[in-house]
Formats: sequence, structure tokens, C-alpha cells
Amino acid sequence: MAQTITGLRLQSRAKNRVNVYLDGGFGFGLSKVLAAELKVGQQLDEDQIKKIQSRDAEEVAYQRALNLISRRPRSEQELRMYFKRKRISEEAQDGAIARLIEGGLIDDYAFAEAWIENRMSFRPRSAYALRYELRRKGIAIEVIEASLEGFNDEKAAYLAAIKAARRYRGLSEKQFRERLNGYLSRRGFVYSIISVVTDRILGEVTASENGK
Repeated sequence: MAQTITGLRLQSRAKNRVNVYLDGGFGFGLSKVLAAELKVGQQLDEDQIKKIQSRDAEEVAYQRALNLISRRPRSEQELRMYFKRKRISEEAQDGAIARLIEGGLIDDYAFAEAWIENRMSFRPRSAYALRYELRRKGIAIEVIEASLEGFNDEKAAYLAAIKAARRYRGLSEKQFRERLNGYLSRRGFVYSIISVVTDRILGEVTASENGK
């Protein structure tokens, strides 16, 4: 049985939502962008209402995803996990994810590359540690390996060591080596690389101090 739209009113607490009134009473809430397709006097049957509500659930998921992505890039799995916590239906999830991928807003290759670049700039770590982090983000192993192609563990260890070495100045050589070795080990670097990098940093520190 069809019902007639008798009112379309903005919600007082959510200006991007509209209350749809059917036959004089409240019918359902709807995203403003979808409500723009409706008009007072229009008739809706049960199937049409269900389709509209399904589209609305997808729109809500899409807008929430956009809000998250605006803060930092997200992998598809991160968004799926977020949707699950918010109890968003799989149908709405699929629709929102498809739109995000189509718009280039979800790209696991770009996500992995950006993640690695960010780590190298601020918190360098080994390829092993990066693989672990990206797997936890839901990135496929083939995407991770493609993103790590040409990655240099020794270079990453050296960058990490430079940042840490500043804190260890003034320690004895033994203490300096122990602290730096432990720091690099916690970031996933293997002993053979740690040894080379620690020797290099110690040599640079010594040369710097002797040059004063």
C-alpha cells in the first residue's frame, strides 16, 4: 500500500539529515542528498521505501568513511573493521567501499607506499617490521612486497640510528652500543645490519667529538 509524503524537514540536531513524514506522521530519517530526490505529495510503496533506506544506509557509511579518510589514509580492511564496529550492514559496506575505490579514495597500493614513506621520515624500521604492520592493516602480501621493492634495510637502520644516537651521547662506548643495538633490534633489524650501522654511528660520533 502506497503512502504519501506529507513533509520533508531538516533534523534539528543533524543538518545533513531530513525527516520524511508519510501520511501526516513520521516515516523515516534520510540523508539530505537523497531527500533532495523526494517531494511532498509523492507516493512511495513499501519496496520503494526499503530501497531508499538501503541507499541511505550506504550513504551514511560513505560519509563516515570520508570523515575517517580526511584524517589519514585508510586501508579497505580498516574501513571494514570500522563499519563492523558501527554495525553497518554488509550491503551498505560494499556499496560505500565500491564508491570509495571508484573515486580513488581507497587504494591499498598507495596506502602501503604512504605508510612506508611516513615511517622512513619519522620512525624508520625494518622491512620485516613494516610487513608486520601492513599485514595488520589488512594489506595483501603481494601489495606489500611490491611496495617494499628496492627497500634498503641498512639505510633504514642508519636513519633510525641517527635519531636515537642523539639521546645516547655522553654514554660510554659500551653503553652507547648496547642502547643503540637494543633500539634497532626493537625495530626489527637483524644483528648483521645492527652491527654495521652501530659501528658507523660510533665512528661518526667519535669523529665529531674529536673535531670539536
